[in-house]
Amino acid sequence: MQFLHGAAPAHDLTYDDVFMVPRHSGIGSRHDVDLATADGSGTTIPLVVANMTAIAGKRMAETVARRGGLVVVPQDIPLPVVADVVRWVKSRHLVHDTPIELHPHQTVAEALALIPKRAHRAAVVVDGGRPVGVVTEDDCADVDRFAQVRQVMNPAPVTIAADTDPRIAFDALDSAKAPLAVAVASDGSLVGVLTRTAALRATLYGPAVDEQGRLRIAAAVGVNGDVAAKTAALVESGIDLLVVDTAHGHQDRMLEALAAVRSVDPAVPVVAGNVVSAEGVRALVEAGADIVKVGVGPGAMCTTRMMTGVGRPQFSAVLECAAAARKLGKHVWADGGVRHPRDVALALAAGASAVMVGSWFAGTHESPGDLMQDPSGKAFKVSFGMASARAVANRTTTESAYERARKGLYEEGISSSRMYLDPQRPGVEDLIDQICSGLRSACTYAGARTLGELHERAVVGVQSAAGFHEGRPLSTSW
Repeated sequence: MQFLHGAAPAHDLTYDDVFMVPRHSGIGSRHDVDLATADGSGTTIPLVVANMTAIAGKRMAETVARRGGLVVVPQDIPLPVVADVVRWVKSRHLVHDTPIELHPHQTVAEALALIPKRAHRAAVVVDGGRPVGVVTEDDCADVDRFAQVRQVMNPAPVTIAADTDPRIAFDALDSAKAPLAVAVASDGSLVGVLTRTAALRATLYGPAVDEQGRLRIAAAVGVNGDVAAKTAALVESGIDLLVVDTAHGHQDRMLEALAAVRSVDPAVPVVAGNVVSAEGVRALVEAGADIVKVGVGPGAMCTTRMMTGVGRPQFSAVLECAAAARKLGKHVWADGGVRHPRDVALALAAGASAVMVGSWFAGTHESPGDLMQDPSGKAFKVSFGMASARAVANRTTTESAYERARKGLYEEGISSSRMYLDPQRPGVEDLIDQICSGLRSACTYAGARTLGELHERAVVGVQSAAGFHEGRPLSTSW
């Protein structure tokens, strides 16, 4: 990457402060761009869902990995639960989504309580392991809540074999004008569901899979307690990548934790962070990190900068840290601060191998929280920071009341924030489409066929606040 007018400015930069300049391009289509990462994570798109309790659950992990990304299970999830989540995700189908299953005698009220947990807004009615119908929210409208779903379901949904080519499935759904198809095994048992859009996505994305062809998933471990034992348990559970995570990564406790991790000799890539300087990157790499997480304070749920004055504008942090990691043959993830697809493109242009996303994905059907409505009827989910009072309380449930109270005095981060679902993009796959569309176009503007070429060819300029404002679209006339 190079700056438009020569040397970098003397002050640090956020994503809003910079822009990319178009270059000569011989790329005919955005689909000619390869978004696979080269950092050993095995992802086919450079998106990692941050290890936040309100965001990174098993539904998110399944869905994001199916589209090529990676989810990091939070460190405060009990190890047996993590093992169950890993086992569940790795048993999911690479094309078909896991549906909500209802028995014929269950009520419409039960259906309405469960259907909002899926972006496709439907459930499959199953009897004896075989699908006998599909029920949607529209089927349940203006119906007695105590009615049984067998009375309102569609008893003849579009049914396809589990190995049907996604393009053929798309055509079948398009012809039938049906919202989704039910995929079944050769014995007629339910495998999953496929919407028209999901069939299209299956032709555009490649899932992130392990050596056995199963979906990938990562997990985090903190720097306190028996790190070696926790690492061994996580590796045994089948995770594909380990994240050693703490807010301030450039400290002795992190270096000790990395030494403990390496003593286990995990056969998976190790990520560590967070830092914002070349010095921090070198320290973590020398201690055993394969990938370094970069970012202190840019996250939407983080109050670190306002509470402490500590942090660094994210674009400059990523630029410096990526350069330091590259000299050592390693990589960085840009963690936090992305609010638009352009920010993802700029982070990758600065040299990051992938971008971690948190709050942006909190307001989706796939995040773990319950879907709620405000007084105006707008749907939202509640999110919170991982250093907030709420997260600290969850993390310290086994400690004494005194210790919990003392730690609660020093929280940083928002404990409750409403993350509204975008009516146009209510699912995480909708946001992935938006991000990847913008990123692919950014690559074509730069004349880059890969993410590595994007970093090599990117020409970045510095703009004023007015310059950033000029680039924002207008929803109404001026």
